[in-house]
Amino acid sequence: MTKVQLQAQPKADVDGKAKAIRKTGFIPAVIYGSKAPNISVKVKKHDFEKAFQIAGEFNLIDLIIGQDKAAKVIIKDIERDGLTNNIIHIDFYRVDMAKKISTEIPLHFVGESKAVKDLGGTLVKNMDTVKITCLPGDLASQIEVDISKLDNFNQFIRLHDLVLPQGLELGSSTDEAVVGVIETKIETEAPKPAEAAPVEGETGALSSGKDAGAPAKDTKDQAGGETKTPEKKK
Repeated sequence: MTKVQLQAQPKADVDGKAKAIRKTGFIPAVIYGSKAPNISVKVKKHDFEKAFQIAGEFNLIDLIIGQDKAAKVIIKDIERDGLTNNIIHIDFYRVDMAKKISTEIPLHFVGESKAVKDLGGTLVKNMDTVKITCLPGDLASQIEVDISKLDNFNQFIRLHDLVLPQGLELGSSTDEAVVGVIETKIETEAPKPAEAAPVEGETGALSSGKDAGAPAKDTKDQAGGETKTPEKKK
């Protein structure tokens, strides 16, 4: 586990409100835990981002407050601005190195599954972190999951299959699936129903109830459009 140090300064009343502290390039924070009094501090934004990149939320940090001895802490919570996503507050949890803690460790998937590469299956990850219990000194940055063992469909790696670093114990049901491969189903388009063939003798328009083949009673003169009445014989 990589050792990470971070310098903090006690937060004084003259520092003003949190917004004023952030304008000076610091982030307000609090340290609590191990039955010790809570301490309000501030850390340089640049220094914290550098430490967080290495330690993340799962590794120990030696938090040095002024000239005091370093406190062993983990990052318990990070509050961010809803619009800018900038960090606006940090919670550090002080740990007792002689007492076990419960936390989550990220999973790192390695290898290549034959069921995915050769059979065209789909890799399904059910979790990205796993709950563990350990002494603070045994914390690991990640747990590797070798997916090359998955060489057929409907195979799964479960929690009890994981190779844990020394000192780590699983904190949840060990039968839960971590990752597996399922067969990829290809949906085919249903055939369209065949159009009905027209019946011989049918017309495209419906008649209004009269005989379509009956002759008209009156004959229109093509030239004038007037109705001619047959002359009576004398």
